[in-house]
Amino acid sequence: MAALLVFLVFLVAIAFSVPIGTSMILGSAAPIFLVGKGGSIVQILNNTFSGANSTPILAVPLFILGGVIMAKGGISKKLFNFFAYFAGRLPGGLPCSVILTCLFYGAISGSGPATTAAVGSMCVPFLTDLGYEKKWSAGLIAVAGGLGVIIPPSIPFVLYSLATGVSTGDLFLGGILPGILIGVALMVYAVFYCVRHGEDRAKINTRMDELHAIGFMKLFADSFWALLCPIIVLGGIYSGFFTPTEAATVSVVYALIVSLLIYRTIKVKELVPFLCEAVKTYGGLAFVLAFATAFGRVLSLTKATKVVEKFILGNFHSTFAVLTVLVVIFLILGMVMDTGPAIIILSPVLLPVVQEMGVDPVHFGVILVCCLSIGLATPPFGLDLFVAGNIAEEAPMAVAKKAVPFIIAFLIALMVITYVPWFSTFLPGLL
Repeated sequence: MAALLVFLVFLVAIAFSVPIGTSMILGSAAPIFLVGKGGSIVQILNNTFSGANSTPILAVPLFILGGVIMAKGGISKKLFNFFAYFAGRLPGGLPCSVILTCLFYGAISGSGPATTAAVGSMCVPFLTDLGYEKKWSAGLIAVAGGLGVIIPPSIPFVLYSLATGVSTGDLFLGGILPGILIGVALMVYAVFYCVRHGEDRAKINTRMDELHAIGFMKLFADSFWALLCPIIVLGGIYSGFFTPTEAATVSVVYALIVSLLIYRTIKVKELVPFLCEAVKTYGGLAFVLAFATAFGRVLSLTKATKVVEKFILGNFHSTFAVLTVLVVIFLILGMVMDTGPAIIILSPVLLPVVQEMGVDPVHFGVILVCCLSIGLATPPFGLDLFVAGNIAEEAPMAVAKKAVPFIIAFLIALMVITYVPWFSTFLPGLL
């Protein structure tokens, strides 16, 4: 009864558009007031403060700030020019260059919306000028931007680590091959589309001539510092030189040095607005993270996780069936719930269930994040969809229609990732 009350009150509050953090507190308090179980209000308050008083949690706002600085510093354009130099003359080469830029920019920002905004603001007008349909270009960006939450360092992986205790470093490694696989799937469709519908090769070749006139060495020198960022951050983590939280600090310092002193694309007086933007982005999530600790504690005291585990294992008797059901649930939730809160709420409840079935916790985290990243580009509340639509000055639903084939390509890759654990567990198993 107590476990049912937690979920019932939480879901009803969500249905009435109560903020996620407040809904979690209402769900946590319900069994205490109504049936006298689940601890006490004092325990809820103590757990809330302990949830906020965490060193690893600092990685989230720091990665957000580093991404903001890099975005304002025009890093995406330098990355795109580098990839377009090699792929631009091939069929579908420029859309593939956009996807590659999203892959590498995701290794800088750790955020889907940040990747979509930074890459899309430059690439959508560029592709449109070269004859690609604006809605199609926006759909491409909306889906490819989701790579920003899969390629490490990934903010959702940090949240999953905080909620479950799974190693952040292992999660970062686990996301590399799935991210590359999804990127390849998107590029395959982009090439197919361009071959089938044709491209304005005259315009494209003119732009590529201009780019090649700059010279490889100059382009490489211009993009070198942007390409070096993920190497420094991830290399520092896996060499043991610093922790993921310290890596987030390094990413901010590196972003400042590159943008202020090397590229000189931002000024010191602009840093305060950047800080304000990062705080606004993180502010709401900070409350959710704090309340999630109290919510998880109440779930434990009311044995809610055991109830969920018993229900799933009692009705689904194979790993394939359990993973299939969970993927469908995650995809649906991704359409209506933001990535951060969904991870904080779902992972502690469902991880024990899949572990009972023999699923690796890193593999489960990768599946969860991949599913929710698709939700960023799906209506009605896909955030990347709204960001890309705003950039293209098109209605989000119009962009969503053009994004459907890219989403299908993403789903095909997701099926491989879900049922072939090797993609998620191979690299973590090496270290």
